[in-house]
Amino acid sequence: MPTSDPAPTSATLNDFLCFAVYSTGHAFNRVYKPLLDSLGLTYPQYLVLVALWAQDDQTVGSLGEKLFLESNTLTPLIKRLEALGHVNRSRDPADERQVRVRLTPAGRLLQDQARSVPHNILAASGLSEESLARLQDEIASLRDRLRASVG
Repeated sequence: MPTSDPAPTSATLNDFLCFAVYSTGHAFNRVYKPLLDSLGLTYPQYLVLVALWAQDDQTVGSLGEKLFLESNTLTPLIKRLEALGHVNRSRDPADERQVRVRLTPAGRLLQDQARSVPHNILAASGLSEESLARLQDEIASLRDRLRASVG
């Protein structure tokens, strides 16, 4: 919620929670990059696969909702995953407007190869599983409140 208080004139980047989150995202990307490079994936592609490993055979719209991505951003990611042989796309026979995304056998096999990624991220964070889970819940709650504040 905006307030009528003016911003402090001596504010630094470290005074902004948004900068802490933004720069932490970059730090995560630096940790993920070598792990995902070994799998031939980018971070957004990995997220699509994680969503499909949790629930295969989803629509592009459903994946977009879970990943907070618009279809014009998600579709090129899925096309690239299809070119890599990890997913197949097809029109939903019940509703031709919907595109369904399914893992291929190679996409399912990649899940086994990626099993160590979460452990490596946890180790890099220096946090316990409990602390990481708490922090994740707090950040997700903040995200949800911010999204709700703008409609």
